[in-house]
Amino acid sequence: MIGTTDAFVSSPVHSPVNGTVKDIALRSHPVLGRTEAIVIDTDEENPGIKTPVADRFDASFDENKFTAQQIGDAIKNAGIVGMGGAGFPTRVKVEPDTEPKKHTMLINACECEPYITCDYRVMLEWTYQFIAGIKLAKKISGCKRVCIGVEDNKTEALQVLKEAIEKASPDFELIPLQTKYPQGGEKQLIKAVLDQDVPLGGIPPQIGLLVMNVATCAAIAEAVVLDQPLTHRALTVTGHGINSPGNFYVPIGTPIQEIIDLCGGLKDSAVKVILGGPMMGFAVGDLSTPVTKTCGSILVLSKDEISKAKFERKQTPCIRCGRCLEVCPANINPTKIAHSVKHNMLDLAEQYHMAACIECGCCSYICPANIEITGHIKTGKVLKARQQKKMPK
Repeated sequence: MIGTTDAFVSSPVHSPVNGTVKDIALRSHPVLGRTEAIVIDTDEENPGIKTPVADRFDASFDENKFTAQQIGDAIKNAGIVGMGGAGFPTRVKVEPDTEPKKHTMLINACECEPYITCDYRVMLEWTYQFIAGIKLAKKISGCKRVCIGVEDNKTEALQVLKEAIEKASPDFELIPLQTKYPQGGEKQLIKAVLDQDVPLGGIPPQIGLLVMNVATCAAIAEAVVLDQPLTHRALTVTGHGINSPGNFYVPIGTPIQEIIDLCGGLKDSAVKVILGGPMMGFAVGDLSTPVTKTCGSILVLSKDEISKAKFERKQTPCIRCGRCLEVCPANINPTKIAHSVKHNMLDLAEQYHMAACIECGCCSYICPANIEITGHIKTGKVLKARQQKKMPK
């Protein structure tokens, strides 16, 4: 452990390698721009190489060998956060002493953005570890029902999970879902699986629901059973601009450049590197930017892939056509928010429910005026957080 705090909504940070702390200094960050980071010189003779532990789990895993207190402490000490979204501390999320009581756990196994396949590979290759993590999360949260939502284009994963669930936990519900974007948004997933609506600006626990990610469940099993902290994650490296795409088991904190080098480097046609997917990811200009706990993909786009992209076209004035309203999965008015941010009217943007935007990019994608609506909303959120001193300037 190299970083911790007494704050309730927090998670400790661990070094994925053996080495020596070289510095604590500003480094590039995919969301914050720059933030303080702990820089470590790896011990070349004993780097502490870690390998996956899926072979330690099978259908006979019994979660009742562990108490709820043991599970909670292991999740907290391991520094586990939501690995498919905003990185909210998992120990806080599964906390059983809440009102209303959680009754249903929904596993988000959609992975609906194009290109990304790391969760898909986890389901195929770490199947029983994944299911063990679900069992442990179910036990500590007090949920009575478990639903696993998988998009119907993942036929192999659906078959593997069906067979594994029959052996390991027949009461789990495996639910195939229509393949569409953004099916993996937690509110959209809740609507698709349970036909329930989360209140605007609210969160799933307010209606007794717990949404968990595939990689997070696998990390829970590793932490509870093997007492191992979250230091590595499955990562997709893909796009037409990389020489050898694939899925890798990567130490958290590894600079993007090192992973690109491992994959044979960039092709001459590479023009953009994105952390995340093509719709919700962050383009990075500094390849020393590290992989974080929430980063599931490094996407390298070629010139051919983006030559006709909307950000390559000329932006024209908004014509108030309303197409962004038609496609918005959060049912808000993206244009109103974007215009408010452009004119530095952040309070007005909040009145239009800026915080409810899931930043899916659908409005920017559909806009005939080629306005980067999602970009304005993201900027508005950052400016508001800085105004409230929740984010460094």
